[in-house]
Amino acid sequence: MKTLIVALAVGAAVLTCGAVEAKEWKKISFGVEGAYAPWNATDASGNLVGFEIDLAKDLCTRMDVECTFMTQEWDDNIPALQQGKFDVILSGMTITTERQKDLTFSIPYAAEPTSFVTSKSSSLAALPQTDFLDLDTASGKKAVEDLAKALNGKTIGVQIATTQADFLEIQLPKIAVRVYDKIDDAGIDMGARRIDAMIGDRSAIETLIKDNKSGDIVLFGPNLVRGMLGEGMGMGMRKQDTDLKAMLDKAITEANKDGVITRLSNQHFGYDVSIKQ
Repeated sequence: MKTLIVALAVGAAVLTCGAVEAKEWKKISFGVEGAYAPWNATDASGNLVGFEIDLAKDLCTRMDVECTFMTQEWDDNIPALQQGKFDVILSGMTITTERQKDLTFSIPYAAEPTSFVTSKSSSLAALPQTDFLDLDTASGKKAVEDLAKALNGKTIGVQIATTQADFLEIQLPKIAVRVYDKIDDAGIDMGARRIDAMIGDRSAIETLIKDNKSGDIVLFGPNLVRGMLGEGMGMGMRKQDTDLKAMLDKAITEANKDGVITRLSNQHFGYDVSIKQ
């Protein structure tokens, strides 16, 4: 009987300690790149704008918390999170198995294909665009084989530490690749003919096309989804912040059900990037 009493006492102490240590989230800080329109960007006045900024504000209202934002270089996002500089990575980050080794993710709040762009004068511009192709299917794998042939001898630009960079390294290892800190820098180099093509999230690519005054940039080839490109965009958190994940998951589910994510998608992208449940 004495052993049982001691065990119960220890169990109660553990539960009490756990309750004390559970964090009450009244303020959440988001780390954003601030240079990845239309997901998140910095306007002429220095204000953060974009789909993710508006979504985060809606989620914080639902959770009854104060939200703040700070800009962070894309490839420093995970170290900065782990160092406690902010609570959530909100930078169009795709949920992948590799990233889940270091982070816990919210449920996905958006998804879109990976696309390719080149100049109108390039031979690549003649390659027809295709509908969304799943990398895990036979047609998706065939598309990658065709890409390898078409890109032979070409140099393709990509943003550092992205799923697209991993895709090029693993799926197209013989293609020359140039890596950039920001996708806008790749666009500048392509306009100057220092690279032949670019790869990136469809919305980011379309923003470059829209901002290109010469009208010389065009989409080409397949629009790829799933496989090693991930299952959609999620908000990255420290693994121990399970209570924060639960709050965000609930708020994202509600925002999706209410049609808010679809509305913000159409506002910022011109099409729906919400995850259909």
